[in-house]
Amino acid sequence: MAKKMDIYQALIRPFLFNLLNADPEWLHSSTIRSLSWLANNSSPGASWAAKRLQQSLCLADKRLEQNLFGLHFPNPVGLAAGFDKDGVATDIWSSLGFGFAEVGTVTFHAQPGNPHPRLFRLPLDKAALNRMGFNNSGAATMAARLAERKQQFAPTIPIGINLGKSKVTPLEEAASDYLNSFRLLKHLGDYFVVNVSSPNTPGLRSLQDATMLSSILEALQQENTTQKPIFVKIAPDLEWEAIADIICLIKSYQLAGIIATNTTIRRDGLKTRVIAKTGKSPQEETGGISGAPLRDRSTDIIRFIWQQTQGQMPIIGVGGIFTPEDAWEKITAGACLIQVYTGWIYSGPMMVRRILEGLLAKLEQNGLNSISEAVGLEVKSKK
Repeated sequence: MAKKMDIYQALIRPFLFNLLNADPEWLHSSTIRSLSWLANNSSPGASWAAKRLQQSLCLADKRLEQNLFGLHFPNPVGLAAGFDKDGVATDIWSSLGFGFAEVGTVTFHAQPGNPHPRLFRLPLDKAALNRMGFNNSGAATMAARLAERKQQFAPTIPIGINLGKSKVTPLEEAASDYLNSFRLLKHLGDYFVVNVSSPNTPGLRSLQDATMLSSILEALQQENTTQKPIFVKIAPDLEWEAIADIICLIKSYQLAGIIATNTTIRRDGLKTRVIAKTGKSPQEETGGISGAPLRDRSTDIIRFIWQQTQGQMPIIGVGGIFTPEDAWEKITAGACLIQVYTGWIYSGPMMVRRILEGLLAKLEQNGLNSISEAVGLEVKSKK
């Protein structure tokens, strides 16, 4: 049977990336504006478009469903933080096939982020380099928006909120900064993520140190009277000992789990020699790399966490997922959920459905009845 053509990969992406040579950040902003319009528009035309998207891109199957940390996930593929920074399109992500979505990163103080240009495609590496710097409208604005939307529509998938530190806040006051954001948003997110691993806010990664991180988690859990699930998102560049320390902290403060991983500051193995926009090599540019170069390291970290916790700590795996095989590798290494971003940009909106179809095929091949049975399968089989 002839393979169905993916219009995005065959026509749209080459036009946007090559012929139009669209600036990545402009393209991202235009996309999020369009999706926001679609999500927040009740006109017949918008409703028809959303329904058509749902019919084309969504795949429902009981074998893909999971109940985790008190939440129901219709499938394990989520949208990673960074795409919907201000939570302007929360109602559309389920129509694009996602089983959950994470908005943010949001900071207590609104901030413009780092100077332009700050987002670059590396097509030869199926990667992106970004140094956005948590550009967002602030926690109060997000809270008002989400509260308004919640009155009109109940989200059909879990919506997580990724919290970062405001650039103007000194590192020693980081705990109160995260706490202030959490206070504004705690009733509006289904789960929360403490982002201490972005390389684009000066000194932020030092908050992964056990003492610094402990003060943040202490403050959040004291405020967390409704016991919302809280995760910590870690960098792929940490040493094993540092990851083990964070695992101990997560257990100590009874958090929901860990997200592995954020972008990497490593540059080894890249095929891209020069970034056309700046005329410099990736090695000369600051920022984090996402996409395919991150795939193996993030999977290794997922496997390490699974082994260290005997599979008792929920792991959300992210980094370099483009295909069903990439997703299966993360899940069988120990991730109960996965997130995509860069892969979705390169592969287009059909990617989520393709991954879900591929995961169902993998379940059948392995004689499994549900995706939860696949979590950690590779590690278990080696015991």
